Amino acid sequence: MIMKKIDISASINGIKLPLCIMNASGVLCSTDQDLSNLLNSSSGGIVTKSCTYKPREGNILPRYFEWNIGSINSMGLPNLGIDFYINFIEKKKINKPIFLSISGLSIEENYSLVQKANQYSKITAIELNLSCPNILEKEKMLGYDFYGISNFIENIFKFNKKPLGIKLPPYFHEAHIKNIALILNQFPIFFVTCINSLPNGLFIDINKESVVIRPKKGFGGIGGSIIKPFALANIHKFYTYLRKDIAIIGCGGISSGKDIFEHILCGASAVQIGTQFMKEGISVFERLKKELIFLLKKKNYSSLNSFKGKLKYLQ
Repeated sequence: MIMKKIDISASINGIKLPLCIMNASGVLCSTDQDLSNLLNSSSGGIVTKSCTYKPREGNILPRYFEWNIGSINSMGLPNLGIDFYINFIEKKKINKPIFLSISGLSIEENYSLVQKANQYSKITAIELNLSCPNILEKEKMLGYDFYGISNFIENIFKFNKKPLGIKLPPYFHEAHIKNIALILNQFPIFFVTCINSLPNGLFIDINKESVVIRPKKGFGGIGGSIIKPFALANIHKFYTYLRKDIAIIGCGGISSGKDIFEHILCGASAVQIGTQFMKEGISVFERLKKELIFLLKKKNYSSLNSFKGKLKYLQ
């Protein structure tokens, strides 16, 4: 009996990933050692820490906390600055797609960051993070400012020549997803990543009767298994409204091969791992790969395209 080969590679609008699983920006992707570990892992691609123009220490500690079904963080974009990430990419032998994640503290800084990234050929694509909920300097998240995001992206594409995707915040109303999709459909965007953490969450230590992180009086972005239903809803609605050549990278609540299957069933082309990567470390990619292959064999699927976006509805 010949075993059918299971293909779990992915294409992000023509960018080929040998495996559909990669890291989410923000988790174990900040330092030379972090990125080298990802380079040598079985992940299908690498996403750098969202960078600013100059290095940032980020928010005061403690700023991250996990519990059994989730995590809360208010990291505040600690990163080594765009020059560090470009230098890493330029000096290393890159064996998989590498996405430079950028998140300027202002619209003008984002323009400068994108312009700088355009000068380097080894950067596969830019992931423009318009959804970081934990920056104390920012009062307004651009991902929720529909007029602002339209004007901003229009200006970006006056000079950007690189494959570019947008990391989006979670949306909670279909009309908002439809509106942002209609805006994005007007531009040559390669992909969207959804979702970032749910903003403005709160977790309480019942014994201490206290919050668990110090910045923003304990408020932070929520990730982990608890946010998976919101991630799936956003992915599927964006799959409905976006142009079909705009790929979706699913992110949120993935800790098993089953979770990856659900993201792709809803319309994702690839996935990113955040909280579970933080919990488990670099071995998470190999485990998830094996679990996904096992599930596809069980369901008699030979590739992701066999079921991508084919979520069924009750009659």
